[in-house]
Amino acid sequence: MQPLEITFSEHKAKYEQLIEVYRSAIKSAELLPGTQLPSARYLADFYGVNRHTVMMAMQSLASEGWLNTQLRKAYVVSDDLPIESSAAYGRQESKAPFSFQFSTSNYEFNEVDLSQYQYIFAGGLPDLSAFPKQAFKQSMNMAARQFNAQDMHYANSAGVDALKLQIMRYLSQARALDLDDLLICNGSQEALYLVAKAFINKGDCVAIETLGYPPARMAFESCGADLVDIKQDEQGICVMDLEAQLKSRKIKLLYLTPLHQYPTTVTLPVSRRLQIYQLCYQYGVVIIEDDYDHEFHYQCRPLQPMAADDPAGIVIYISTFSKIMCAGARIGYLHAAPIVMQRLKALKKLINHKNDVFMQLAVAHWMLSGEFERHLKRMTKLYKQRWQAMSDQLIELQRQGVPISFTKPDGGMAIWLHCDFDVQTLKSSAQKKRVYFQSEDEFYHLNSLRSLRPSTEAMRHIRLGFAAQTPEQAKLGIQKIFSDYSA
Repeated sequence: MQPLEITFSEHKAKYEQLIEVYRSAIKSAELLPGTQLPSARYLADFYGVNRHTVMMAMQSLASEGWLNTQLRKAYVVSDDLPIESSAAYGRQESKAPFSFQFSTSNYEFNEVDLSQYQYIFAGGLPDLSAFPKQAFKQSMNMAARQFNAQDMHYANSAGVDALKLQIMRYLSQARALDLDDLLICNGSQEALYLVAKAFINKGDCVAIETLGYPPARMAFESCGADLVDIKQDEQGICVMDLEAQLKSRKIKLLYLTPLHQYPTTVTLPVSRRLQIYQLCYQYGVVIIEDDYDHEFHYQCRPLQPMAADDPAGIVIYISTFSKIMCAGARIGYLHAAPIVMQRLKALKKLINHKNDVFMQLAVAHWMLSGEFERHLKRMTKLYKQRWQAMSDQLIELQRQGVPISFTKPDGGMAIWLHCDFDVQTLKSSAQKKRVYFQSEDEFYHLNSLRSLRPSTEAMRHIRLGFAAQTPEQAKLGIQKIFSDYSA
């Protein structure tokens, strides 16, 4: 046979172009099975290329099954072509379509494309424009220069020692938590999943706040948990309802956001914390404390975590850098009793082995340098101004006759607003104006929606985040939200 015609391109290696041309010719039956190709030397002379280029191409085609090699002879088109095998699979598929058999767990996230909105009141977003990029870049550069081999290998899956040390020092000073160990996780979500995986068997009961954090509920459900909703009032979860549920069934875990309840922003009083702790100890329930934005408290000093007064060691404490830095940093951490930590560390190795080492080293250096605390002070001051500005604007709307009400939260990054009108209509109208916020129905577990509320029309709350936008942006966005109700 004569060699196939090829016009070589300068933008791709010649051996790759040879592979593509000859593979295509075999697929299209231009070259039939049993056809013997010219020798590599002949093809090299014909194409004006090095003989090794031709040999590399032919050997690749042989390894893919398109050609057979014969000792001291040229290459021959295979009688058993890959295309025939593919066709056979196709014929089988047409008779019996392949079906993936997934588990019955449902953990699909409804991710919102925020890029389509001009005004974004998502409650947990920090202002990334205020992040000290240059200072943190210096810490990243330092991490790249100073890392050691042990950090970069498979050791220390629980986290880089330098970062754990800095976080423990910070927690001791800022949150009255004197800890001797930490597990660094890929954000608080991985921490929640590790705990769920470590404790939950199918059918185990996990108590949750009726209005709560959807990804936490999904982590528990994905591991087979039956969720038990605990009623809430203006101070947080109701102790009497928790006690009634504990008496009626075996509950294994209780998930709480006590400092800034998610999504209502309420701070759980000390008296209730003590009652809840005593009940959980009495009934053998482990408390998961999710302290996701402890730093941002404006009215007074924040209450110390429940984990700071945990003589029985029944609290698993989870926190994150996602609100201090950004979600993309993927730095979360947890602390628990030693026997629990041992189990969680083993699970961490199984799931992803360890966090990004460079990011851990950079954050450790950032904290050691003092830039971390300076950033915290700046952001707390900034968010306090925005907290006050949004509160003032909502009060002004009330004066104008807009039927809304709210309790100014002690801290957090959002305001929980009650509206005396249909929230779904309000939300639909706002979205058309490119304004995003979350409504009350988004924070209920599905069973709660069915049993506790007759319909979404009865839900009258929305959550307005104030941290990610300037007061001027937030003012314009709120005007758009309530333009049909204000004077």
